[in-house]
Amino acid sequence: MDNLKKKFGKRKVSPNLKTTLVQEVFTGVANKYDVMNDLMSFGTHRLWKKELIDMMNIQKNDKIIDVGSGTGDLLKFILKKSLDNTIYSVDLNSEMLKHGRKRFRDNKIKFIKANAENLPFENETFDKYIISFCLRNVTNIKNALKESLRVLKPGGIFYCLEFSCPESSLINLTYKKYKKNIIPWIGNLVTNNKDAYKYLEESIDQFPNQNQLLNYIKEAGFHEVNYINMFNGIVSIHKGFKV
Repeated sequence: MDNLKKKFGKRKVSPNLKTTLVQEVFTGVANKYDVMNDLMSFGTHRLWKKELIDMMNIQKNDKIIDVGSGTGDLLKFILKKSLDNTIYSVDLNSEMLKHGRKRFRDNKIKFIKANAENLPFENETFDKYIISFCLRNVTNIKNALKESLRVLKPGGIFYCLEFSCPESSLINLTYKKYKKNIIPWIGNLVTNNKDAYKYLEESIDQFPNQNQLLNYIKEAGFHEVNYINMFNGIVSIHKGFKV
């Protein structure tokens, strides 16, 4: 099964090549990543991330893993809670981790280079697992979900914030045009890397919709799985419990 072709945007490539190509995309845009997020979402990505952290109800001394942490947007919101949490910022991309380390010098944050499909942690290590705008870039989504279950403690909670499918057909049509035409144009203007943001548009289109992802999370072994839509479903937050 692992030798089956994977989708890199609209292309089908080998699993190893997909991983390499995705990392090349993020290496190429790392130094403008935060600026691009603000421009593409008109700053609303900060509201989505804050909403995610607020709904997590983080408790004092919770051990938290942020997979695909990137430059660390979520870390900022977690640290504001001041609850003495140990936080692991995990990313496969060295450039992203470098930017995260520059941004945060808090010794509560441990920066780890690792693949979401093969985390270097013992079973039942974490109270909360977060993956934000990263799951669609993982080569094998189902493997990453199984790995998230493995590293969570019993009673631990999985959270995924990701682009999804708008509920309104009109909004969906407008959103498709925006992704296809405007986002690559902005990407070319700001980063001189149109292809990276063309991949972004294609990766969103190829990603499972809300109900498909919900089923994947259930299949991985999580319980009480549900999701909430934001911005009419342009993004959604999925949540599941390990029992």
